[in-house]
Amino acid sequence: MKKTFIKIISLVLVLCMTFPIVATATVGNDVTRVSVTINGDSSTARGFCWYTDEKAVSDLQVAPVGTDLTKAEIISGISYKAMKKYVHKAEAENLTPDTKYQYRVGDSETGVWSKIGYFTTASNTNDEANFIVFADVQASNEENFQSAAKVLQSAVNTMPDYEFAIGLGDFVNDCTNEEWDSYFRNFEFMNMNTTLVPVAGNHEGNLQWFKFNNMFNIGEAKGSPTITGCYYSFDWGDAHFAVLNSNDMYPMSASQINWLKNDMNASDAQWKIVLMHRALYSAGKNINKPDTIIMRNLLLPVIDELGIDVVFAGHDHMYMRTESVKDEKIQDYQTVTEVWNGESTTFALNPDGTTHILPSTAGTKRYGVNEDAIPPILQNSAVARDTHDGGVFATVSLDSEHFVYKAYMVDDETNEKTLIDSYAIKKTERNTVDEDYKELPTSILFTSGQHIITFIKGIISMVLSYFKLLFSLI
Repeated sequence: MKKTFIKIISLVLVLCMTFPIVATATVGNDVTRVSVTINGDSSTARGFCWYTDEKAVSDLQVAPVGTDLTKAEIISGISYKAMKKYVHKAEAENLTPDTKYQYRVGDSETGVWSKIGYFTTASNTNDEANFIVFADVQASNEENFQSAAKVLQSAVNTMPDYEFAIGLGDFVNDCTNEEWDSYFRNFEFMNMNTTLVPVAGNHEGNLQWFKFNNMFNIGEAKGSPTITGCYYSFDWGDAHFAVLNSNDMYPMSASQINWLKNDMNASDAQWKIVLMHRALYSAGKNINKPDTIIMRNLLLPVIDELGIDVVFAGHDHMYMRTESVKDEKIQDYQTVTEVWNGESTTFALNPDGTTHILPSTAGTKRYGVNEDAIPPILQNSAVARDTHDGGVFATVSLDSEHFVYKAYMVDDETNEKTLIDSYAIKKTERNTVDEDYKELPTSILFTSGQHIITFIKGIISMVLSYFKLLFSLI
């Protein structure tokens, strides 16, 4: 009996010594920070990014829902070390449009895989798009990430048929491993089940070199630097989206401006939408800063020239929507009311101008309205308000004639959502491509002189803007 007891104790000790070693090895290879992003044609391609603590093979499997994912072709990716961890990236191409896919990423040699995730490719014949917009999670602790996740869970519940989600930058606060782990852990329900369209914010771009592009696998535009983020574009439905990097050489490089002009002029999509982090129209605390004023004076004429319908931006953690503006003046338009998707909706009819939207923050760091914002920001606003009681998300549905936007605030205490703003546009006039347009140079080498001249003009315009602000306050 005594010998049997000793044998049992010995076996238990051996197991206790063995399993921690096995568990440590498995945890070290756990797949984390999984995301699917735009990388090429939204109807046929995707980029995948994930992390492991230890070196591992970078494998991806993608298959239509309803088929055996484990038998799908293994797509080999790349990996490299960053932030004391290993970044893995892979791309899926030649996908079928308008199809729901399942996927997993990991290491086929060790059999360590992520959970199964899902995404849907865009249709190449359907002109519709449904998406969610959020800005500035910018959390620095688990509690605040959890709070922002509740806001985005409400967004998913509100629009369960959404096809992609736009994050307008500042996903984290200090860009530490702990913050990124917390962001991806709390936002896994979204990041692993849709296509993410990330915008580089200053909190993952300025003085955080390459960290934005280390977190997402994006098909950046040719010539786009990736030090502080990147710029890129894509189509979905009858809309063309240009994603800008407002960290790129303050106020913004001439090469990126030229790329934006080339990119938008090459598209005949009915809706032209710009996504960026720092806002051109904001009544937040940052709008009167020199860098913002220079960028604003530089970009607003370009936005007008290109006939952009909507600009979505973040950065200033308050809610604002302008009227339809052009040349910094409110544009008149007629309205029409009709039933769309079963709901009576009033549309601005063919407005000649751009609507600038700042959908506050999904996080807990919130600003008030800056009553001293440079003119004519407040004068051109349709809505300008704080959202101190909760985080905000927005939804957009569009087709070839209609664009319907809604913004909701989710109460911190009750988690109840409230519709705080809505706006709709109807366009009956089709966009066309100017066949005589000549592409502008986008190489940094060939635009350096242009950038210097633009920067000098920007300094002069900034000084003039401050004089205007001064006189408006007297």
